[in-house]
Amino acid sequence: MTAHPLDALFAVIASRKGADPTASYSAKLFARGRPKIAQKLGEEAVELVIAGCAETDKIVPESADLLYHMLVLWADAGVTPADVWAELERRSGTSGIDEKASRRKD
Repeated sequence: MTAHPLDALFAVIASRKGADPTASYSAKLFARGRPKIAQKLGEEAVELVIAGCAETDKIVPESADLLYHMLVLWADAGVTPADVWAELERRSGTSGIDEKASRRKD
C-alpha cells in the first residue's frame, strides 16, 4: 500500500532533523527553531489567503507551501500525521458547531 503523500513528505521532513542546514531547507528550518518555523507557517498561511481572495492560479502552489511548513512544525513539535488523522477521526460525525462548543472555554 502506498503511503499518503503527506505521510511520505512528513517522513522525509522528519529525517532532516539534525541534518546539515546548508544541505537541506528542512534542516535549515529546524536549526532556526520553532518560533521561526511557526512564523514561516504564518507567512505561508497569509500567502494562501491572498491567493484565495484574488489569485486563483496560485491557490495550489500556496497550499502546497502551507502544508509543507505545517509538516515541519509538526515534526519539530513531535506531532505525527497519525496524531492529527486520529483527531480528525475522533471528530468525524460531529458537527463543527457541536465540536467547537465542546471545547473548554478559557
